[in-house]
Amino acid sequence: MSQPLFASLFDETERRPLTVSELTGSIRKAIEARFASIWVEGEISNFKAHSSGHWYFTIKDEGAQLRAKCFRSANSRIRFRPTDGLHVRARGRLTVYEARGEYELIVEALDPVGAGALQVAFEQLRDRLQAEGLFARELKRPLPVFPGRVGVVTSPTGAAIRDILNVIARRTRTVHVLFSPARVQGEGAGSDIARAIKLINEHHERARRDERSKDFVDVLIVGRGGGSTEDLWAFNEEEVARAIRASAIPVISAVGHETDFTIADFVADKRAATPSAAAELVAAREDQICATLAQMGQNLSRLMRYKIVTARTRVQQQALSHAFGEVRGKLRDAGASTSAAQHRLHILMAQALRTAHTRADPLGRSLAPAQLRARLAEARVRFDSAYSDCNAALAKQMEEAEKRLGLAAASLDALSPLAVLQRGYAIAQRDDGRLLRDAKSISVGDSIRVRLAKGRFGARVEDVEEM
Repeated sequence: MSQPLFASLFDETERRPLTVSELTGSIRKAIEARFASIWVEGEISNFKAHSSGHWYFTIKDEGAQLRAKCFRSANSRIRFRPTDGLHVRARGRLTVYEARGEYELIVEALDPVGAGALQVAFEQLRDRLQAEGLFARELKRPLPVFPGRVGVVTSPTGAAIRDILNVIARRTRTVHVLFSPARVQGEGAGSDIARAIKLINEHHERARRDERSKDFVDVLIVGRGGGSTEDLWAFNEEEVARAIRASAIPVISAVGHETDFTIADFVADKRAATPSAAAELVAAREDQICATLAQMGQNLSRLMRYKIVTARTRVQQQALSHAFGEVRGKLRDAGASTSAAQHRLHILMAQALRTAHTRADPLGRSLAPAQLRARLAEARVRFDSAYSDCNAALAKQMEEAEKRLGLAAASLDALSPLAVLQRGYAIAQRDDGRLLRDAKSISVGDSIRVRLAKGRFGARVEDVEEM
């Protein structure tokens, strides 16, 4: 028998072996058809967030483990970030990773067990931002006492904007509102709020750069009315928190819930329980301020009247006391002493004046006009005599100086070489100007120059004779 008995029971097609890829592919199709949508509960381990945005982790219990993958398109809708040890409930579909022959769960939704996903996401973001220092008390800026312009970021159709405008209109006429509408609920609301905050800050920066102080935004209200945790979730998003912290304008978080806090409440410069409460913070009640000032004015007026009456009573009491009588007596004595001193002063001044006249009379007589003319004549005679003597002395000195100058000129003329030339002598020089003193210093044929008393001429040596 050519074939085994068992093999003869199957035809040719049934006896063909499958490749590993074919078998794995068949298993994948069967698993995906059977487990197209399932819920799995377990503990997360080996969590890894890839740079592509996908999550890779393992879900396990006491007896088994299951590889899981959550693509970026799906995990962007999950409001918390998984961590190792977190007990979760995952919804997804089973498939087979054919390259390794391993089955895995493609996660489409993920919820923590024992705590809401929103609560976990809130706590994770709160702790992370707190660790970064975004909630630090020293970063909180004070609100302006009397703001001129208030920015508001909220929904254009909600009750919050109406409440804010009503409160501001009722309490003050000096505060203006700059409104930047934004969605405050639903998908993309966080990005819309962050954009509105940035828009108002850009307006403020342009006004500051252009020095338009009337367009400055002094404080910014960001909020909405009350709602469920899901409704308020936009104010728990990281993008909104960082936009508030980056704002150059002080921010009031005014989310309509009094007991619970949002991330925006932690990072804002001031928290208000409701949008109306935020409006009350920035809009001072002018009538209250005026009433307070009027009351303070009345109190000041009463106080001043009391002080004046008290001072007047004290003056009257002092006026009736014996001290004023003593003062009047002392003033009378001082007046009498002053009068006596004034009389003595007049007497002394009269005596001093008489003495001065007595001393001045001889001096006046000595300075009479006749005596002055006689003295002037004597002085003029003495001056004329001295002037004549001075002229005579100067003339004599000039005559003696002229004689000395003549003798010096004669001596100088006698010593001058030009005087020697006048007597018929000559001065012989080389062409370069050197004097000829020795016949040995020249030769026949040399050119020389001869200086006479009047003029000079050139000559050539014809004969040299040494003496």
